[in-house]
Amino acid sequence: MAKATADIRSLARAHTETAVRVLAGIMREPEAPHSARVAAAQVLLDRGWGKPAQFTTGSADEFKRAMDLSDDELASIATGSGEGTDTPPIDPSQLN
Repeated sequence: MAKATADIRSLARAHTETAVRVLAGIMREPEAPHSARVAAAQVLLDRGWGKPAQFTTGSADEFKRAMDLSDDELASIATGSGEGTDTPPIDPSQLN
Protein backbone atom coordinates (compact mmCIF):
# COMPACT_ATOMS: atom_id res chain seq x y z
CA MET A 1 0.00 0.00 0.00
CA ALA A 2 1.33 3.41 -0.90
CA LYS A 3 2.27 5.75 1.94
CA ALA A 4 -0.26 8.38 0.76
CA THR A 5 -3.05 5.81 0.88
CA ALA A 6 -2.05 4.76 4.38
CA ASP A 7 -1.92 8.40 5.50
CA ILE A 8 -5.40 9.11 4.10
CA ARG A 9 -6.78 5.96 5.71
CA SER A 10 -5.26 6.96 9.04
CA LEU A 11 -6.69 10.49 8.81
CA ALA A 12 -10.14 9.15 7.95
CA ARG A 13 -10.08 6.63 10.81
CA ALA A 14 -9.29 9.43 13.25
CA HIS A 15 -12.82 10.75 12.55
CA THR A 16 -14.62 7.45 13.07
CA GLU A 17 -16.27 8.30 16.38
CA THR A 18 -17.51 11.68 15.11
CA ALA A 19 -18.77 10.12 11.87
CA VAL A 20 -20.72 7.44 13.73
CA ARG A 21 -22.25 10.08 16.02
CA VAL A 22 -23.25 12.21 13.01
CA LEU A 23 -24.81 9.22 11.25
CA ALA A 24 -26.69 8.23 14.41
CA GLY A 25 -27.88 11.83 14.80
CA ILE A 26 -29.21 11.89 11.23
CA MET A 27 -30.90 8.54 11.74
CA ARG A 28 -32.66 9.78 14.89
CA GLU A 29 -33.62 13.20 13.51
CA PRO A 30 -37.39 13.10 12.83
CA GLU A 31 -37.20 16.20 10.60
CA ALA A 32 -34.50 14.71 8.34
CA PRO A 33 -35.66 13.32 5.00
CA HIS A 34 -36.60 9.66 5.19
CA SER A 35 -33.97 8.81 2.57
CA ALA A 36 -31.22 10.37 4.72
CA ARG A 37 -32.41 8.54 7.82
CA VAL A 38 -32.52 5.20 6.00
CA ALA A 39 -29.10 5.77 4.42
CA ALA A 40 -27.57 6.62 7.80
CA ALA A 41 -29.16 3.57 9.44
CA GLN A 42 -27.96 1.31 6.63
CA VAL A 43 -24.39 2.60 6.85
CA LEU A 44 -24.36 2.11 10.62
CA LEU A 45 -25.71 -1.43 10.34
CA ASP A 46 -23.27 -2.33 7.55
CA ARG A 47 -20.30 -1.04 9.54
CA GLY A 48 -21.41 -2.64 12.79
CA TRP A 49 -22.67 -6.00 11.54
CA GLY A 50 -21.34 -6.32 8.00
CA LYS A 51 -23.34 -6.23 4.81
CA PRO A 52 -26.04 -8.88 4.39
CA ALA A 53 -25.05 -12.00 2.48
CA GLN A 54 -25.86 -11.96 -1.22
CA PHE A 55 -27.61 -15.09 -2.41
CA THR A 56 -27.75 -16.40 -5.94
CA THR A 57 -30.12 -18.87 -7.49
CA GLY A 58 -28.66 -22.17 -8.54
CA SER A 59 -25.81 -24.18 -7.16
CA ALA A 60 -22.11 -23.56 -7.51
CA ASP A 61 -21.94 -26.59 -9.82
CA GLU A 62 -24.03 -24.67 -12.40
CA PHE A 63 -21.49 -21.86 -12.75
CA LYS A 64 -18.35 -22.06 -14.83
CA ARG A 65 -15.46 -19.66 -15.06
CA ALA A 66 -15.11 -17.99 -18.45
CA MET A 67 -11.68 -19.57 -18.91
CA ASP A 68 -13.28 -23.03 -18.54
CA LEU A 69 -15.82 -22.43 -21.34
CA SER A 70 -15.26 -23.49 -24.94
CA ASP A 71 -15.04 -20.93 -27.72
CA ASP A 72 -18.50 -22.02 -28.90
CA GLU A 73 -19.98 -21.49 -25.42
CA LEU A 74 -18.40 -18.04 -25.15
CA ALA A 75 -19.66 -17.07 -28.61
CA SER A 76 -23.15 -18.26 -27.63
CA ILE A 77 -23.08 -16.03 -24.56
CA ALA A 78 -21.67 -13.06 -26.48
CA THR A 79 -24.28 -13.31 -29.22
CA GLY A 80 -27.20 -14.04 -26.91
CA SER A 81 -27.96 -17.32 -28.62
CA GLY A 82 -27.89 -19.36 -25.41
CA GLU A 83 -30.84 -20.95 -23.66
CA GLY A 84 -33.56 -18.68 -22.34
CA THR A 85 -32.88 -15.72 -24.58
CA ASP A 86 -35.81 -13.86 -26.09
CA THR A 87 -33.90 -12.24 -28.93
CA PRO A 88 -32.81 -14.05 -32.08
CA PRO A 89 -29.15 -14.98 -32.20
CA ILE A 90 -26.64 -12.64 -33.83
CA ASP A 91 -24.42 -13.95 -36.57
CA PRO A 92 -20.89 -13.89 -35.03
CA SER A 93 -19.44 -12.89 -38.41
CA GLN A 94 -21.33 -9.57 -38.08
CA LEU A 95 -19.53 -8.68 -34.84
CA ASN A 96 -16.45 -6.44 -34.86
